Amino acid sequence: MVTQQSSRLRAVLAPLGVALAAGAAVAYVGVVDPNEPGRYPTCPFYALTGLLCPGCGALRATHALAHLDPAAAFGLNALLVLVAPVVAYVWARWLAAAWSGRAWRPSPPKPLHLWALMALVLLFWVVRNLPAGAFLAP
Repeated sequence: MVTQQSSRLRAVLAPLGVALAAGAAVAYVGVVDPNEPGRYPTCPFYALTGLLCPGCGALRATHALAHLDPAAAFGLNALLVLVAPVVAYVWARWLAAAWSGRAWRPSPPKPLHLWALMALVLLFWVVRNLPAGAFLAP
């Protein structure tokens, strides 16, 4: 017979596995400094066009966050720093639902929200490549 404690443990394995994988990736980027040339490949979009993509600077921002420097991380990729708490919140909701034994099925995002997110990413992408948006460049 399965006890409530063992079924809870089994239910939280997926969110904890995701946290472990994400933590391992952040730890790796925290140890292997992306600021040193040759450690990671160049962004393919940047290599082909000379323009920054929305993800440019994300590895260096992750490295800064791993070293508890959110100000530096924000300067490297503001979008990553702003999205990280949202991802952490969604993960925490998943973990809480798993622990309580409820199936967590988030409602699908509304099309307006998806369009707004896409517009935000495109705006970030364009502005960081303009002279006026140089403060958004890594």
